[in-house]
Amino acid sequence: MPRLEIVTAIAAPPRRVFDLSLQVQTHTESMAGSGEQAIDGTTTGRLRLGDQVTWQARHFGLRWRMTARVTAYDPPAGFVDEQVTGPFRRWLHRHAFEPDGIGGTVMLDTVEFAAPLGPLGVLAEVAVLNRYLHRLIRRRNAHLKAVAEAEPAG
Repeated sequence: MPRLEIVTAIAAPPRRVFDLSLQVQTHTESMAGSGEQAIDGTTTGRLRLGDQVTWQARHFGLRWRMTARVTAYDPPAGFVDEQVTGPFRRWLHRHAFEPDGIGGTVMLDTVEFAAPLGPLGVLAEVAVLNRYLHRLIRRRNAHLKAVAEAEPAG
């Protein structure tokens, strides 16, 4: 099963980055390129343990829906979201936030995923999905970093 690990340094305290990471609006803004919207479940505000949200977006020219639930929640150290229904055979995204020792945050995203369709899915993981998802998470993190660093904490 593919596993992505992406580290992002953010010049804002962990609690701020944690809170922004759980904001539905911050997420949809970061995914504007794919037109991602929250269409069911918790569609506004900040997600918390047990909350579920259905995202709809366009990827590879097709409209996709994925329902995810926050399955672990340890503020401000991290949280986990997992696919309940959607295009993946498995999707688990761990978000970790550690102080960097100078007032900022080291954010670690760990994504474990598996495509459906057996051997064809494995081929898609290797040929397309691994690279595509890596870019998608990096784009999301760049937006989160910009928001966290631009707005005053509080």
